[in-house]
Amino acid sequence: MKQFNILFLCTHNSARSVLGEAIASTHLSGKFVGYSAGSTPGTSVNPFARELALQMGYDESKLRSKSWDEYGLPDAPQMDFIITVCDNAAGEVCPFWPGRPATAHWGFPDPSQVAGSDDDKRRAFKEVMIGLKKRIDLLADMPLDRLNSLSLQEIHTKS
Repeated sequence: MKQFNILFLCTHNSARSVLGEAIASTHLSGKFVGYSAGSTPGTSVNPFARELALQMGYDESKLRSKSWDEYGLPDAPQMDFIITVCDNAAGEVCPFWPGRPATAHWGFPDPSQVAGSDDDKRRAFKEVMIGLKKRIDLLADMPLDRLNSLSLQEIHTKS
């Protein structure tokens, strides 16, 4: 079975995009390899995102904030899909992605901006995780080899 590479983009690559990477890579369909990056990556992955990724069984050694420049290099994996998960990244001028991957914006509020107790913060991260998982579930049910940016964007309106 062919696996499809998905790159999740967010400004700092510490929360939403990392969750997307972990969900896609651990998806029960086995159809995806998730990656994540940011335009101005932070220094570390948010601890609540890390906690959820590890609970999914994602490999801890892959949990790091990365620049999207890594995925524009000649030896980088070729992406089938590019998904922005924050409004800032969606509005930025992205690098050229080889292979003309389908693109979409699946916007989510930044859970790292939630104030309150650790339980409040965990709840915010879990809500983003659930939203991303629903969209990835819908994506997994589609004819992936025939998807284009328009049909990928429609997943946002169905979830």
